[in-house]
Amino acid sequence: MTKSANGASVIVIGAGVTGLSAAWWLARSGVDVIVLDKGVVGWEASSRNGGGASHYQSPLFDEEQRLWPMMDELLGYPTEYQRERVIIAVSERQLHHYHYIAGMCGDMGYQVDKIDAQQAREMVPLAGDNCLGGIHLRFGGHANPQRTVQAYAWATQDLGGRIIQHCPALRIETSAGRATGVVTPQGTLSCDALVVAAGPQISGLMAPLGVDVPLAAARAEMIVTEPAPLMRWGGVDGNGLYGRQTLRGNLAYGGGPHEWLDTDPAGPTARPSTPLARNLARRVAELLPGAAHLNVIRSWSGIIENTPDGRPIIDRLTHPENVTIATMSGVGFGLSPASGHAIRDLVIDGQVSFAEIDKLALSRFADLAPDWRSQRGWEALASAA
Repeated sequence: MTKSANGASVIVIGAGVTGLSAAWWLARSGVDVIVLDKGVVGWEASSRNGGGASHYQSPLFDEEQRLWPMMDELLGYPTEYQRERVIIAVSERQLHHYHYIAGMCGDMGYQVDKIDAQQAREMVPLAGDNCLGGIHLRFGGHANPQRTVQAYAWATQDLGGRIIQHCPALRIETSAGRATGVVTPQGTLSCDALVVAAGPQISGLMAPLGVDVPLAAARAEMIVTEPAPLMRWGGVDGNGLYGRQTLRGNLAYGGGPHEWLDTDPAGPTARPSTPLARNLARRVAELLPGAAHLNVIRSWSGIIENTPDGRPIIDRLTHPENVTIATMSGVGFGLSPASGHAIRDLVIDGQVSFAEIDKLALSRFADLAPDWRSQRGWEALASAA
């Protein structure tokens, strides 16, 4: 299909990191692609998260690890990717869990070193006497979410892809069992294939087509501190937290607890809350006592969509048969190089070339109870809007 102002060969709904990566992979293959977003690129969790790239429990993990060290060169823009990660414990229970992770990753062929308390404090100078040790991941790492989102967007545009911001998808049009276009406030855009990577709004877009995508939206929050002296390993997790040290020295951390939200057609909204910021600040101070004196200079609250089992859904549907859906259930950033590749393969070839992803199919929820949110205690609080 030649490039048209009224559509594209493939439309991607959602300019988060997953949708942008998919668009970039498609554009690399010479596909004419348009990305739509109700706001601006990466406005929600995609540009404001812990930046981790170590998702060892995903079928996309090997491809994630293969691609991240190459992403700056492939995209042509900096992501600030840094290899390796340290996880430290401040309780015996945490230490036992991290040693379990080390064994799991070792069984997969990835090197993980167990480190004692002294080694941990040498590797993480901001750690304190309460540090009991931890593990050193010789793989994985972290990148700058905002830089990475920008890199995907610019690289997509360099390849001829188009990104239309402030243009929500209102409805998907279908004919003869296929998606034919997307209705927007700027008119209807036609397509030969469609990728729906719209976060918690996927459910609302797919329901009129008879496709039930079970998702629950949750408010997540992160805090950012004043700069601290730079550590050799900027990616340090532990104490229920995920995060990193930026190249300026700021500590950026999140890690729940989350508040469950109801999803309206325009998408849920979220603002930072003082109680949760205090909770995060306390746990950062426990993890890194050497940073306890730092002021929190900003915080962010956004939306993360969650599947019932916590795993992503990446699937090309059978009806409409030219629609691929992708929801990453909170692990979208780190897996984005691999998830974009998988979506590209599904759209163009109908199957993924580098991994077996049947466990990520939507069909696994075919027998899900209608009240699954209530069963899990994931109901929205009246005060959480």
